[in-house]
Amino acid sequence: MTNLTLKQLRYFEALARHNHFGRAADACAISQPAISVQIRELEETLGTELFERGPRQVRLTNFGEEFALRVRDILRSVDELADLARSSRDRLVGRLRIGVIPTVAPYLLPTIIGNLSSMHDGLDIHVRETQTQKLIQELADGRLDAAIVALPVSEPSLTEIVLFAENFVLVRPGEDEGKPVPNREMLREMRLLLLEEGHCFRDQALSFCNMHSARPRELLDGSSLSTLVQMVSAGIGVTLIPEMAVPVETRSASVSIARFRSPQPSRTIGMVWRKTSPIAKQLLRISEVVRQSADALRAQHNPTPIAHLLNLTVSAPAITKSTLPQ
Repeated sequence: MTNLTLKQLRYFEALARHNHFGRAADACAISQPAISVQIRELEETLGTELFERGPRQVRLTNFGEEFALRVRDILRSVDELADLARSSRDRLVGRLRIGVIPTVAPYLLPTIIGNLSSMHDGLDIHVRETQTQKLIQELADGRLDAAIVALPVSEPSLTEIVLFAENFVLVRPGEDEGKPVPNREMLREMRLLLLEEGHCFRDQALSFCNMHSARPRELLDGSSLSTLVQMVSAGIGVTLIPEMAVPVETRSASVSIARFRSPQPSRTIGMVWRKTSPIAKQLLRISEVVRQSADALRAQHNPTPIAHLLNLTVSAPAITKSTLPQ
């Protein structure tokens, strides 16, 4: 066992996570033959196979599954040693691995990364965009330092910091401008376009429409907010999007934006990290930068708060390039 290397363990963890030599090699920034050699040498050192190799993917053997649990603990501890060194400094430097949900990332990331880079020289920011469930798991595994998600996540092992709250708006075809805004009962009878299963924003929209136990008359799924808005522009149906998405997603779509009567659907966005993280104090300061970035961006796009508007028609010429995130 003395020949085990940290490099081999990282390659093993990547292959166990991706179940594919090519994708694991890409994640580790090495060639596929190189990672194959390292895994084979690791198996020879252990005296047993870790993976069952198929024509298109690989999967862990029974021993491999047990080995993977120990390896993740080891890699997490190694990463925390590096974090411990960083925690002794007044400001955060080095690698910052941050996850963001897809309904936040395209709208806030440019501003957040710009502000963090200018305020924390030497910070190497790595971004992971995926759904909440995956972000929480990667936080637990030590593959992320923090994540920006919709709260609450209700994980006892995580610290939750509220960043801001925002309402959802209704997106309708442009010709619907001026029509009465439907209530949640009326919305259930319309063709509603929502994100596909797994997105927390989908669950929040369904909760507002009280559609947990019964399916709406017609409900269509999309992979992104951009897809949903373009489908609305084509007259296929209606959808809900968060306020922060309006400037970006409606710039090339002729749609009508309407606000619901109170109580309005909304969400709370926050930042989470492990309670045991050695850089918890630095992450708290990072969260304040994220909060300020979000406030500044919303003020930039909404000099007259959208909360004061009941109906607004948005088309491609209505939003100029200068008003979009740079």
